[in-house]
Amino acid sequence: MGNTAGSVVLVDAYPSSHALAKAFMEHGCEVVRVQSTVDVPKCYQGAFDTTEFSDNIVHQGVLDDTAEAVAKHEPVAVIAAGEYGVELADRLSEALALPTNGTRLSPARRNKFIQIDTIKAAGVRGARQKLIEDEDSLIAWHREIGGRVVVKPLRSAANDGVTVCDTPQESAAAFRRILGATTVFSEVNSSAVVQEYLVGGEYVVDTVSRDGHHRATDVWKYSKMSVPGVRDRITAGHLIAPDSPVRQTLVDYAFTVLDALGIRHGPAHLEVILTDEGPCLVEVGARIAGANTPYYAELAAGESQNTWTVEAYLHPERFLATYARPYRLDRHVTVCWPTAPQAGRLRAYPLLDTVRELESFNNVEVFVPPGGQVAKTVDDSTKTIAVGLAHPVAETVERDYNTLCYLDGPAFYDVDPAA
Repeated sequence: MGNTAGSVVLVDAYPSSHALAKAFMEHGCEVVRVQSTVDVPKCYQGAFDTTEFSDNIVHQGVLDDTAEAVAKHEPVAVIAAGEYGVELADRLSEALALPTNGTRLSPARRNKFIQIDTIKAAGVRGARQKLIEDEDSLIAWHREIGGRVVVKPLRSAANDGVTVCDTPQESAAAFRRILGATTVFSEVNSSAVVQEYLVGGEYVVDTVSRDGHHRATDVWKYSKMSVPGVRDRITAGHLIAPDSPVRQTLVDYAFTVLDALGIRHGPAHLEVILTDEGPCLVEVGARIAGANTPYYAELAAGESQNTWTVEAYLHPERFLATYARPYRLDRHVTVCWPTAPQAGRLRAYPLLDTVRELESFNNVEVFVPPGGQVAKTVDDSTKTIAVGLAHPVAETVERDYNTLCYLDGPAFYDVDPAA
């Protein structure tokens, strides 16, 4: 397809954001890929075809050199396509005088401790927290606030290293595991953050912004489970209908967070706990959502972060004229992430054909095929499959989700634990 809409630069476009790249290509754009690190972070390692991109630029650490290489393509936008690319996307877009979130608040958009402190300084509710560099201060803080806390790395994702702790001793053990460990982005942790445990339902608000005007493209509620050895494991995401009484509350809060963090352009992915006192931020990613979320959002409503991101950068005047239009849902959607109870070599998914017969069954994504190695599912990085359910009737989706929950368990996986 010819270059009729200019060039767009995606920083850290990997398979998780391939659909965004395709969306721009389908609108006549040349898409330039910038890789923010010389070595691919471990969470992205694996086969990835870059031949579809008009150029593949690997950042060697010198901003001027990368900016010069990017400028040759005369881009209309530089966008973070992955969590690790947020800061470089800010620097490049600012250096090239393109629509930018700027670099002043870049640390707050990546560092989880600075992020919460920044929104609280702007008058937005955030969790009590403390930056931790040694066990003694962590133990003292946990004793001071009492109850349950969450210990996690400062700059990771996908629930990597996130631990819910009931006692100061558990917190100290979690901190020891984090300290010196390598994140999913191949960074070594030198400190961590501890935050109060927020009691309430966890939601996701995905957005796209242009010139500080925000569109909530989709809002999801997580289902969770706790079993021995696994706590608060996210098992599904349920798309929230526009008439849900909590949706506007969450969206209004999310927009105040975006403003506090200086996210004026592009997509963002916010995780929020709705407590008895109201919404409270877990964390924000100033980039497109993962887990194939835009596909499911578009399946439900005909719009997603992908479609609105294309609109925001290629047709800003149209975005600004339509971003506040009512959100309409054609189908109710739930995405399920079953929980493998043991590790080993996977022989088969014996009950998957039963799942395919569910009335609302839409699709299945297989992350670990038969013959592969299954890990015990404890977080987003150890998922084996995803099942998408979609139907015009909400109760049909709810029934089929409950059926899948019943089927999930040891019998759902034919695993050889010795292999």
